[in-house]
Amino acid sequence: MKNRLPSLSSYGAGWSANRRIAVVAVVVAALLALAGVVAVVTGSGEDHQAPATTAPAPTSPSATEAAPEPSSGSGSGSVPKPPQISEPVAYAKATAQMLWSYDTRDTSRDQQLAGMHTWMTTETTYADWASVSGQVPDPVLWSRMADQDQHATAHVTEGHYPSAFKQALADDPSAITEAYIYVVTVNGKQQIAWKKGGGGAEERALTLAVQCRPNQDCALAALAPNVTQ
Repeated sequence: MKNRLPSLSSYGAGWSANRRIAVVAVVVAALLALAGVVAVVTGSGEDHQAPATTAPAPTSPSATEAAPEPSSGSGSGSVPKPPQISEPVAYAKATAQMLWSYDTRDTSRDQQLAGMHTWMTTETTYADWASVSGQVPDPVLWSRMADQDQHATAHVTEGHYPSAFKQALADDPSAITEAYIYVVTVNGKQQIAWKKGGGGAEERALTLAVQCRPNQDCALAALAPNVTQ
């Protein structure tokens, strides 16, 4: 069996404890345990290693890492621009597809991060950039992936509000009106390919916090370290 390259979405930094508490507190005031929102650890397939090499463990970006600016004229590579969507589930599905798709053939790591950052909310109180930037492998691993022309596409099958989030809203409907952050779980499949016909597919699942204020387009607030259905 051929060894496979590392998958971009396999490397997620945890949702920082302070930010997680702040976000969940304003979204779900009636939810007393964080486990009700992020309960099931993501276990979507094995890690992929570069052919004939053992890939080093990725180093997740620090919580204070700023989004790098792409060099002049370089754009954000293959990262799409965020859609103008005001419905939480639809925006979460688009975000998951973006996070599960990448192309090291025409996108640098800095471009990937810069493109992803454009999907974030500009409200720093609720934005947990570390949880999102942690999805991107460290520079050494990204370089190895680029050496093998690794790229991925994604197909989203569905998105929904987890039962704990729906129950919390039912218990206290006004809780959402402070931050307008919605918890959404998205399921789908990621197709990965590289040189010499290598490739594979994996099921993916992700729980996101999406901010959708009235009369405004949605934006990504954070990614949960675990998935809840």
